[in-house]
Amino acid sequence: MPTIEVSGKSFETDEEGYLVNLGDWSEELAGEIAKAEGIEMSDNHWEVVNFLRKYYEEYQIAPAVRVLTKAIGKQLGPDKGNSAYLYELFPYGPAKQACKIAGLPKPTGCV
Repeated sequence: MPTIEVSGKSFETDEEGYLVNLGDWSEELAGEIAKAEGIEMSDNHWEVVNFLRKYYEEYQIAPAVRVLTKAIGKQLGPDKGNSAYLYELFPYGPAKQACKIAGLPKPTGCV
């Protein structure tokens, strides 16, 4: 099984790089995953990642991109709850890439 190394510790991931054990997640690990994804984390990235973690905690599911866009729009406003903004932050798919960084499973409906 693939792993990602952070501070001398190994964390298991699946073939696509999603964490196997959700409890392993930390901000430091998220930063490493983001780096591997070619993303430099800003406050806006963390806002989406933390939103996703709260969403998952509440609903026990990683939202697909349309659900994510709508939910973010409701909570953070229309300028952040739109595809253009989210794809600017996470170019390989806001739901897919942001969930990976957030230590969540791959969203349902993501190919």
